[in-house]
Amino acid sequence: MSLQCGIVGLPNVGKSTLFNAISSAKAEAANYPFCTIEPNVGVVTVPDKRLDQLDELVKPQKLIPTVIEFVDIAGLVKGASQGQGLGNQFLANIREVDAIVHVVRCFEDGNIIHVNGSVDPVSDKEIIDTELQLKDLESVDKKISRLEKTAKSGDSKAKKDLMVLQDCKRCLEEGKNIRSLSLDEEAMEAILDIHLLTVKPVIYAANVDEKSMQQGGNALVETFKKSVAAERAEVVVICAALEAQIAEFSDPEEKTMFLAEYGLVESGLDKLIRACYSLLSLITYFTAGEKEVKAWTITRGWKAPQAAGVIHTDFEKGFIRAEVIKLENYLKYKTEAACREAGKIAVEGKDYLVQDGDIMHFRFNV
Repeated sequence: MSLQCGIVGLPNVGKSTLFNAISSAKAEAANYPFCTIEPNVGVVTVPDKRLDQLDELVKPQKLIPTVIEFVDIAGLVKGASQGQGLGNQFLANIREVDAIVHVVRCFEDGNIIHVNGSVDPVSDKEIIDTELQLKDLESVDKKISRLEKTAKSGDSKAKKDLMVLQDCKRCLEEGKNIRSLSLDEEAMEAILDIHLLTVKPVIYAANVDEKSMQQGGNALVETFKKSVAAERAEVVVICAALEAQIAEFSDPEEKTMFLAEYGLVESGLDKLIRACYSLLSLITYFTAGEKEVKAWTITRGWKAPQAAGVIHTDFEKGFIRAEVIKLENYLKYKTEAACREAGKIAVEGKDYLVQDGDIMHFRFNV
């Protein structure tokens, strides 16, 4: 499954610097692909030490990590909901992503003028929230108008959907995002067709200077964290300027040494990727053979046939069983044959819930 995260933010908050760092990131090995699909889409590999461990044991012809796409969503300014700037393009792009990475400026720099005259990450967030809420309110009002007549005729589904939409309308009018509502699966279906923007999960990337990065944050970050505490959203502290330097390293050891100089064990991009996976409840399973070792991204809670379908729809349609090796057993016994001999390959059926790190082989017949 393809994962897309849209990077949003006001001008001069570091959004473009972060995206440019992502887009110029050097792959750590020849088998780790990187590409730019379009000028505003960068594709980077998801760091996973387990893949490297399997590579050492299996020694496949190819090593294929899972990837994540970051979309640089440009054009957001105050009034974007009314088409100001590149508002319409912005809104069209953001509807397509799975999650939003909202970059807020948490650093002072007299050489970089803030669009509103002073650095205030809380205010910056509210500007973007307001634009998205106004656009969602427009979409909700249009659907309410369409449903009212049908609901009055006695249509039970229309009545239920109308109640959901009215709850959404009240939420938006109070200046809140739709994701703050506790909507069940049925309620989500009522708004699925209007592609609301504020229902999307969000991660806040607090962009700081190098000194603050070494300290783990600053006063602006702490103030911002308090302002979004009720959202239960994750705030990842990054330094976009530092990320631009990290992106230049192609040698993993040199990159590690550079990070160590700043007292860091991983890059901000790696933290951001992990946060995206956690936010969207994603896990990784592996397939391993002489031709290739490959990582596959699925949603936590998926059963074996669904996971097989990520490889090919025929795998899901004709699913018979899955052979599963736990990573710790593969690392212990070194080979698939040794795992089989030790009785460490489990045969699982259609109801098996795939676990993070499972090494799987699917049997199917179409």
